[in-house]
Amino acid sequence: MRKLVTTVAAVGLLGAGFASASGAQATPQTKPTGSHTSTPAYTPPPIPWGTCVRASLKAAGAQCGLLTVPLDYRKPSGMKIKIMVSRIKHKTSDAAAQGVMLANPGGPGASGLGLARLGGAVPNGGGDPYDWIGFDPRGVGESVPSLSCDPDYFAPGRPPYVPETREIMRAWREKARQYARDCAAAPGAILLDHTKTTDWAQDMDSIRKALGADKINYYGFSYGTYLGQVYATMFPERVRRFVFDGVVNPKDVWYEANLNQDVQFDRNIGTFFSWVAEHDAEYGLGTDGRALLRTYYRILNRLAEQPEGTFGAAEWNDIFTGAAYYVYDWDGTAHMFAAAVNGDFGPAKDYYGDPTGPGSDNTFANYNAVQCSDAQWPTKWRTWERDAWRIHAKHPFLAWNNTWYNAPCLDWDATPGKPVNVKGSKVGSILLIAETNDAATPFPGALEVRRRFPKSVLIEGVGGTTHSGSLSGVSCTDDRIANYLLTGALDPRKAGNRSDVQCEPVPPPDATPASATSATARRSSAAQPGMSADLRKELQAANSR
Repeated sequence: MRKLVTTVAAVGLLGAGFASASGAQATPQTKPTGSHTSTPAYTPPPIPWGTCVRASLKAAGAQCGLLTVPLDYRKPSGMKIKIMVSRIKHKTSDAAAQGVMLANPGGPGASGLGLARLGGAVPNGGGDPYDWIGFDPRGVGESVPSLSCDPDYFAPGRPPYVPETREIMRAWREKARQYARDCAAAPGAILLDHTKTTDWAQDMDSIRKALGADKINYYGFSYGTYLGQVYATMFPERVRRFVFDGVVNPKDVWYEANLNQDVQFDRNIGTFFSWVAEHDAEYGLGTDGRALLRTYYRILNRLAEQPEGTFGAAEWNDIFTGAAYYVYDWDGTAHMFAAAVNGDFGPAKDYYGDPTGPGSDNTFANYNAVQCSDAQWPTKWRTWERDAWRIHAKHPFLAWNNTWYNAPCLDWDATPGKPVNVKGSKVGSILLIAETNDAATPFPGALEVRRRFPKSVLIEGVGGTTHSGSLSGVSCTDDRIANYLLTGALDPRKAGNRSDVQCEPVPPPDATPASATSATARRSSAAQPGMSADLRKELQAANSR
């Protein structure tokens, strides 16, 4: 699920920035069997395909175009908005093609246009038979209108996350409250009552119809797994082959989900420092992981009292959350930590980067727009405060960070909905993927979704801490994904509340010795197997802080 990555590049709105071309004809809507049967039918116009703005999509030969959909599907003849869609067509013969494959990177709030390139990351030609479809959900990126509320919300110089004084508590409460006000006054505020997961799922079905497809295939990461669950509940007859990686628990939408994250993130940061301690020869920080964790907190507390310029405790906490999400950058983070221990905060400041600008804020604005309106959050601040202190007492790493990240929901200007009762009894096969110690989407969520989708099969990356790590070069997992996409075949489902297949997790990187290469350069150049480095970076940006 979505946590802000502060180095996400700004994404400009696309006006007439692509050349119009003819698109596929839409097909009439067949009456669905899901929970939305009272919604009037909407038949979208064709997508006017043209040239993409993003360089990586241009280089891959993708097409892009804006799809027109209703702001409110209950009023299909009313106001319209536009969803930016990308497409890379199948690489097989037309006779061997297997239809369209929509993909969502998570968040919520992340751009999905780049995932039109995901098919190339599937081994053994598993992605070749599909037209891979990326899209910016309503309000996101190049869709129109795009929602942004306060481009400077994450500018460095913020108060510490842990409210040790009433002044800090008041400052954060007002900061979050003002962000909700800014969103209510933003040019894209018309979206706020129409940005629930159910709205996004209906947009997905409009994409299906505009592409002339009877069914869709789907690859969802993180929050994208919940979007897929909701789509499958609403449109079960439209489901072909679905892959969910980093599986959201539909029981916990969304307040409980964030509380559960806090516990596992705290455990995973300890796992990271234990790994650093195993490599004293490279990092020179000693062999005691617990001592390194205490050093992290000593620096945190010092920065709360004496920031390094505008780089303070909140920024220090943020740059370590990635190590609790993923193993990919453990080496770079360890070198950055070693530099700070030795008094050099330059690499740490580089890691935090520049979080300002409408592109970065767009992700956070839409994260709130979805999560704050999908379900009712506690309406009394004392409930939030009590739960944050309770968890902080035993699991302090993310408890208050996560509380303030979601605090705009307390004052959000939209009518909350009710969580979707996710049901999968009418759905065919689904492939689920989760690592045992995934912090963003804890493993019990994958077991819950496995229970609700009785034809699903769950692959477990045993002992791993990486979130949404498929297509990272682990053949035990990735070859099964490819085979499923090519043939529809899954491993036999096992009895009981357990995973069906056990694979090795995404491995940590090699520890490298200190050299003239900076931690920041090491971070950006670290090669990973599987998908391309820039596409992996997009996925990490979608789902980490």
